[in-house]
Amino acid sequence: MKQYSSMPIDAYIEELSSKNAVPGGGGTCALVGALGTALTDMVGNLTAGRKKYASVEPEIRAIMEETDKLKALLISLIDRDPVVFEPLSKAYGLPSGTPEEAAVKAETMEKCLHEAASVPIAVMDACAEAIELIARIEKIGSPLAISDAGCAALLCKAAMEGAALNVLVNTKYMKDREYAAQLNSDAARFVAEFGDKADAVYDKIYGRLLRSRAV
Repeated sequence: MKQYSSMPIDAYIEELSSKNAVPGGGGTCALVGALGTALTDMVGNLTAGRKKYASVEPEIRAIMEETDKLKALLISLIDRDPVVFEPLSKAYGLPSGTPEEAAVKAETMEKCLHEAASVPIAVMDACAEAIELIARIEKIGSPLAISDAGCAALLCKAAMEGAALNVLVNTKYMKDREYAAQLNSDAARFVAEFGDKADAVYDKIYGRLLRSRAV
């Protein structure tokens, strides 16, 4: 399996543009989330070490430590997504002409669907945490990087909402409807709660920039 996370950007985009099933939306959502956390780190790095922000430096450093962890996780999920998708794509093609074959296919499909859904749920969880951190750093970070904080919030929201679609496309076919309902509920909660938080950060930053005067 290719390591998509280590590909040059242009090569990844070409792979994504192709008719191949991977990379796809799931891994790309992880990439977008990782970009959001990277921008959060950028805000931190433009703030930390400056005398003007000495009083908030410990908090800035703590935020960056957390976003570094989330960034590493999301990068790993870029490569994890095609790994869990490949068995599922093969499972769809299993024979089901006899009761025995149908039973094997159903069991295999269910296991693969659970695995495939685990990645987008992890992406959503990581992006939700990132949005919380962005909301904090927006308040105390350097105004020179305020637009980057807004972009970070938008990217993490987009990654989270895209990942929700990848949860739903897997839970749709699960036989265990109780587990599927739980995953759907988790996805809906992430989108509702943290989507609103990301929007609030964006709206605040947009308003500040709109009101500011050019020097």
